Amino acid sequence: MRVFQLLPTIASGDAVSNDAVAINKVLLSMGCKTEIFAENIDKRLPSGTASYVSRMPRLTQNDTVLYHLSVGSELNFSVAKLKAKKGVIYHNITPSYFFRPYNGDLTELLDYGRKGAAFLADKADFCMADSEYNKKELMELGYKCDISVRPILIPFTDYRSRPDADVLRQYDSDGYVNFLFVGRIAPNKKHEDIIRTFCCYKKFCNPKSRLIFVGSWQGTELYYKRLLRYIKALELTDIIFTGHVSFAQLIAYYQTADIFLCMSEHEGFCVPLVEAMYFGVPIIAYNACAVPDTLGGSGILLNDKDPLIAAMAADKLLTDTALKREVVAQQRRRQQDFAYNTVKKQFEDQISEFIM
Repeated sequence: MRVFQLLPTIASGDAVSNDAVAINKVLLSMGCKTEIFAENIDKRLPSGTASYVSRMPRLTQNDTVLYHLSVGSELNFSVAKLKAKKGVIYHNITPSYFFRPYNGDLTELLDYGRKGAAFLADKADFCMADSEYNKKELMELGYKCDISVRPILIPFTDYRSRPDADVLRQYDSDGYVNFLFVGRIAPNKKHEDIIRTFCCYKKFCNPKSRLIFVGSWQGTELYYKRLLRYIKALELTDIIFTGHVSFAQLIAYYQTADIFLCMSEHEGFCVPLVEAMYFGVPIIAYNACAVPDTLGGSGILLNDKDPLIAAMAADKLLTDTALKREVVAQQRRRQQDFAYNTVKKQFEDQISEFIM
């Protein structure tokens, strides 16, 4: 049985790419002949992780292609021509209006992605969605095929590796409260709302606090510069933008975090929420898109973006030991729903149903 994965870009540290790599290992364990193909391959990835689309073998109706749909690409249209069973793994496509003031090319690419998603509605044989939110969106786009929900496959054993010592030395155990958000510096993530909340917390609750943003701003440099101007206007200090980090550094930042604050207004799943659960970091998040799906009743969900309300919620969570213990315990229970073997079994059952 041949099952090939296809995606526009496979990159280091990217959630969609990590999902494809994890699925590849599961398919191999199932005895499938499998490989990942992409138009663009990050040179930081280990050799052999993926091959270029031009090297895909000739396909037949006995083969299956799993197409990761998350951005605009000509592949969104050409995949329909492949002579194979076609499965779409939908990670969602960020609405372009978030990026319109900052990156015209990316805005057009996202619009193109939405057109491609609609185009595939009557051409996919089956779909997998990361969340109920993503499934609902596929149905709204007119998909009539079977749509199963399967969270992103996260190999949590990887997170047991050694954290970066320099990060721990710099930010751990110095008496500061560390606010953390992990995710690319992008306008849909609403970093400015996190900054507003942190400003209120630092001013009214605890001046000895810092905010750490982990993520790259490549492609959104104008948004990043706007955030820097905003921070300067607020006369804020102790806000760190790390840029792209290694996996060891990522682990270290989670280990130094006291609270994870998410104000994002568009997420198809949001892997960092699950990572925070794993590391026992209490979460406060804005109620939008797939965020409540992923939290599943855990963490603290805000229906209002008032920065003072969010800051007071953070202070309560950080100072009330019993509340913090309860929130972290709820998150750990929810994280078990994303346990590797649990999600692996879901994927095996779903893919077997479609291809056998």
